[in-house]
Amino acid sequence: MSTTTVSLDTNVLVSVLNQEAEFSQRAQAAIERLRASCRLVVSGPVYAELLGLPSRTQPVLDEFFRDGCIEVDWRFDADIWRAAGLAYQGYVGRRLAKTGELPRRILTDFLIGAYASVRGFALMTMDARIYRRSFPGIHIETF
Repeated sequence: MSTTTVSLDTNVLVSVLNQEAEFSQRAQAAIERLRASCRLVVSGPVYAELLGLPSRTQPVLDEFFRDGCIEVDWRFDADIWRAAGLAYQGYVGRRLAKTGELPRRILTDFLIGAYASVRGFALMTMDARIYRRSFPGIHIETF
């Protein structure tokens, strides 16, 4: 029997780590629900984004992931980079055609989506719309 793997987006973990009143409890409950039956992972870009705030240190994040039974997967192969680039290209094209403006999102968002998509993982995120549009067929978990 295979175990479903769910990749967690940065925004879900920021809600938990920052204890944002509106989302923290819901995010934590969703993670706990998934942990009961799924393998939870984050990609290297998620770890890097979380480390971006000065109050977060590597030991704090490592302990958070260890205590939460969340694996950090640092491996990114060519397929992930290419999928991210193509999805980002599509997003930039759509945005320019619709608004004439440069993108608001950054490549990291597309690396996170490509990681889950290429690996065949579900993705838990608060930005379901952009991921569904950029990675058709990806299974999105929301809370």
